Amino acid sequence: MKGIGNMMKQAQKLQAGMVKLQEELALRTVEAASGGGMIKVQANGKQQIVSIRIEKEVVDPNDVEMLQDLILAAVNDALSKSQEMVSQEMSKLTGGISIPGLM
Repeated sequence: MKGIGNMMKQAQKLQAGMVKLQEELALRTVEAASGGGMIKVQANGKQQIVSIRIEKEVVDPNDVEMLQDLILAAVNDALSKSQEMVSQEMSKLTGGISIPGLM
C-alpha cells in the first residue's frame, strides 16, 4: 500500500507541475515570419495567435492570393513553433517520458 501512496503523491506533484507549466506557457510566445519578414505572427503556448503584423509593402490589391499564402505560412509556422515549445517543456517536466494525452 505504501507504494500506491507514493505513486499517488508523484501523480499529484506531476499534475500540479503541469498546471503551473500550462499557466507559464500561456504567457510565453513564439514568432514566425514569411515573405522575408513582411508578415510576422506570434502564437502563445496555448496555440493561440496573439498578433499578426503585415508590412504595407506586401499589400497588393491585385495579388490578394499571395498575401493570403504568406499569412497562412506564417500562422502555420507560428503554431508549429508553439507546439514544439510546449512539447519540449512538457518533456522536461515528465523527464522525457511520453505520457499519452499530455501533448
